[in-house]
Amino acid sequence: MDDLDGKLLSALHRDARASLSELAETLGVTRTTVRSRLQRLKQSGEIVGFTVLTRQDVAQSPVRGLMMLEIEGRGTERTMAQIAAMPQVRAVHSTNGGWDLIAEIGTETLAELDEILFRIRRIEGITRSETNLLLSTRKGRV
Repeated sequence: MDDLDGKLLSALHRDARASLSELAETLGVTRTTVRSRLQRLKQSGEIVGFTVLTRQDVAQSPVRGLMMLEIEGRGTERTMAQIAAMPQVRAVHSTNGGWDLIAEIGTETLAELDEILFRIRRIEGITRSETNLLLSTRKGRV
């Protein structure tokens, strides 16, 4: 991957629906160059797919946090499924280190966050948790 490939991927991250002509103009290259680069990036596995973001995907809950969880025994899969089924949970990650799972949570109010944290802590097998509120987010280039 060279600099042009990186710029092409950045342009696609901003707008995956951009036409070949738009991408060519943005990058200062021909449509043929964009087409061949896209084909090569797909064939090499660098681009594995395209997706759509909906309004719900980008709407941020005003109160967001990360909840780190320690799970007793071998119940991680079950616990992960229970947590992921809660509508306030945006994602659940398995991890290494001192914590077994990290849950991304988003709510409308602090009271709602407190309620979901309480519900998660009551799940059988959770032995310890720590929650950090997210105050601001800056997204880097993916």
